[in-house]
Amino acid sequence: MEHVAPRPNLAISAYRELKHDIIRGRYAPGEKLLMSRLKEHYGVSTGPLREALSQLVADRLVVAISQRGYRVAAMSLAELNDIYDARAQLEGLILHLAIERGDDDWEASVLATAHRLSKVTDVSSPDELLDGWDLRHKAFHTAIASGCNSPHLLQMRDTLFDQVERYRHLWLLETVMSPQALEIKRQEHATLVDVILARDTAQAAVLMRDHLMTPVPIITRVLKERGIR
Repeated sequence: MEHVAPRPNLAISAYRELKHDIIRGRYAPGEKLLMSRLKEHYGVSTGPLREALSQLVADRLVVAISQRGYRVAAMSLAELNDIYDARAQLEGLILHLAIERGDDDWEASVLATAHRLSKVTDVSSPDELLDGWDLRHKAFHTAIASGCNSPHLLQMRDTLFDQVERYRHLWLLETVMSPQALEIKRQEHATLVDVILARDTAQAAVLMRDHLMTPVPIITRVLKERGIR
């Protein structure tokens, strides 16, 4: 009997693609999302597209306008600072618990992902560097956070990360292609790993917060240059 591949979930596919495009700036903050254009571009019908948009509303990347469709959510300096501060505060708590609860396997995971991140420039072409570095960077921080052993905290972390992504991408575009910026980040990561493995909770929390907040001044400048206040 011939095996029939499962039909892909069109709503999930449309959600992922549209989310990626919003984060990467294909659609500007406040831009109206026309259903006819979205259906043509993503190759889905109205039903799956509305499901995708509803999820993006929950993610705060899209806003629903009563009887008038959908728009890309606005961006602001106030939201930038609030999201980054909330993320840094939560990450500090998660890190504290990870250092208390993490076992040998957790330490090995942190070391492995840190090593892969440090090697990204060796295996990536310039065109692949942004995506390659970003994926390995996320894996590194996810490995650190996993030691907290709290699914609910990790879910809250994922939600905040989704909301910060649009802002964070502006920072990536400005810095990740710079050898100097990559070297600074490599040093920050190496220092952070040393302190985490030493189980120095207080110092690790300070380093993590400083590390996570470094993009804010750069993103602030970019937003102001684009007339966003």
